[in-house]
Amino acid sequence: MSNPQRHSSPGPFRAEHLRDGDRYELSNGHPIYCAPAGWQHAAGSVSGAQVLDSDPDIQWTGADVGISPDSASLRAPDVAVRATPPCGNQTWLTEAPPLAVEYAGQGQDERELQDKIAELLAAGTRLVWVVRLLGPQRVEVHRPDGPMKLFTAFDQLEAPGVLRNPVPVRALFDREAAHEVVLRNLLQRRGYAGLNAVLDQGREQGLEEGRELGLEEGRELGLEEGLKQGREKGREEALIEAILALLQDRGLAVTADVEARLRASHDPAHLRRWLLLAARVERAEALFAAAAGSAPTSGPVPSNGLR
Repeated sequence: MSNPQRHSSPGPFRAEHLRDGDRYELSNGHPIYCAPAGWQHAAGSVSGAQVLDSDPDIQWTGADVGISPDSASLRAPDVAVRATPPCGNQTWLTEAPPLAVEYAGQGQDERELQDKIAELLAAGTRLVWVVRLLGPQRVEVHRPDGPMKLFTAFDQLEAPGVLRNPVPVRALFDREAAHEVVLRNLLQRRGYAGLNAVLDQGREQGLEEGRELGLEEGRELGLEEGLKQGREKGREEALIEAILALLQDRGLAVTADVEARLRASHDPAHLRRWLLLAARVERAEALFAAAAGSAPTSGPVPSNGLR
């Protein structure tokens, strides 16, 4: 448990005394033990990190990363978000992230949590989101220039100047809701407004190719058949390109066999299913197994040991 009296005077420890993976934070030179996360806490952190990291304006997100604005302080929010990636070879970040997220569940030391929020805000963090895992789904938003605000499961969170898109509160709790947001964000990174934009582009390409095909082969196939085939082909190609773009944007290696299998498919239902799964699978090859329900679509996110 936290002891505020021990934090009022400087303690003997410094950030350089801690190593990557040590389960301690520092407050004014005093060590604070950070226990391993429970399963709800861990799962929520993964969903939240995916949602925030996929935002089109975010270039770096860290889980449990140490923030040390001075040698006597070291805090590690569950998720830290920056618009630009950090640089240098130092172990800890010296600049506070503009957005930090904490998941608070069973056994949370509230006094210690409030100390942590205050220290992050004092170090330069603009927003601290506290996701409450006990009771009704809700998120507390703390900022340095105003009172805490409470948002419920039906609300959306905004971080102006940090995130481009609003974040539904449910996406920080619910895995499926998180996947929907991740899919939207990744499509936006590739220039699409969302899934409907991909389908609309496919329809437009289909119409154009259908017109060309109808004019070129109208005597043999007829204009109507040309339009139909063109629409279908355009939709298929647009979906295939969106799947490949999602996989590549997530850093997954796309083999020639995977691409060939995608391009060989002419079933729009399969292609739409694969597009949704492309935001979740860990390997491109697992896309087809996941669609058949025979392979997992996600797994644990590596952590540096801090909570």
